[in-house]
Amino acid sequence: METVAVIDYGMGNLHSVAKALEHSAPANTRIVVTPDPDVVRHADRVLLPGVGAIRDCMAEVKRLGVDELVKEVVQHRPLMGICVGMQLLLEHSEENDGVDCIGLLPGKVKFFGKELQDSNGERLKVPHMGWSQVHQHPHQLWQDIPQDSRFYFVHSYHVHSDEQLVAGECEYGVGFHAALARDNIFTTQFHPEKSATVGLQLLANFLRWKP
Repeated sequence: METVAVIDYGMGNLHSVAKALEHSAPANTRIVVTPDPDVVRHADRVLLPGVGAIRDCMAEVKRLGVDELVKEVVQHRPLMGICVGMQLLLEHSEENDGVDCIGLLPGKVKFFGKELQDSNGERLKVPHMGWSQVHQHPHQLWQDIPQDSRFYFVHSYHVHSDEQLVAGECEYGVGFHAALARDNIFTTQFHPEKSATVGLQLLANFLRWKP
């Protein structure tokens, strides 16, 4: 039996992630929501979700040693970061007057701004909340997902990383990186667990992924 660990560090709607994983999982897969580092270390795959302010998330990540834990597990196991979980893996966020993050991936997290506009000059609301197209770059996790499919976003801050790591791009007033991938890591700014059929397919692909 394969075990998938969803890291519980006190931030995020872990129930919805776990239910989506259960729906997508192959037979003989066990989904575990856990704060226990030993369970995470011995899992076959790991997810790092997250919602809320980056300062609060990083405070708990450091207090519980999750930063060192994810650095350890990604050496040998697939890891997916979701929403703030993606942002945590980068170097730095502008949120909360600037917060240093885990630094597993290069890049910064930037505010959309208070005067965000679309290409017609119409003002856009922040946070970016709702369904937006993601333009995919080649990666195994996009298998059976049509190009430019729409995924569900909720965020006020967006990611910019190295171009060679970009697995998906989106635009909301400005272009930003909606998915990043390197080695055993795949991260998304959007919420696959809230993205209907294409989101469940992405999770199913992650649960079968052999980096």
